[in-house]
Amino acid sequence: MKQNWKPGTLVYPLPAVMISCGDEESGPNIITASWVGTLCSNPPICYASIRPERYSHDIILRTGEFVINLTTEKLALATDWCGVKSGRDVDKFKAMGLIPGKATVVKAPTIEEAPLSIECRVREVKPLGSHDMFIADVVNILADEAYMDKDGAFDMQRAGLIAYCHGKYYGLGKFLGKFGWTVKKS
Repeated sequence: MKQNWKPGTLVYPLPAVMISCGDEESGPNIITASWVGTLCSNPPICYASIRPERYSHDIILRTGEFVINLTTEKLALATDWCGVKSGRDVDKFKAMGLIPGKATVVKAPTIEEAPLSIECRVREVKPLGSHDMFIADVVNILADEAYMDKDGAFDMQRAGLIAYCHGKYYGLGKFLGKFGWTVKKS
């Protein structure tokens, strides 16, 4: 038997990412977010939903740029810590021993320790209630060569990515199959 619950956001798991932003005026900053995802593949468009009271919100609104950095089991501590501390009070890069990298297209920093950094340029901001959705064009992706397989593809499983699920972080599980494996001819 299933129970009726009040409406909520229980679409889980979600990516646990660290969004880097900033420029010379603000300095580099990191915000942890899980309200992120893909909106379109061609052209590549992502989104990040951020509360207006968050320090990073105004930085991204002003600069129009941010970087979505995928996180790993090795980055789990920094991922959580950067989500509960404010950049108004502390330099998160310095406190967590993370290296702000140079993005290729945007001015916002990357996180060098992240296996994948997705450079984004804001195309629209949609106020939705508790969060504003930053809809952004993906303008470049930096992929760490350490996670490339023999065919030159990025090995997500080897990267040790983490996910967020209802207030908890999880390492991603075992490989189950490639898209279309259920109908692949032998």
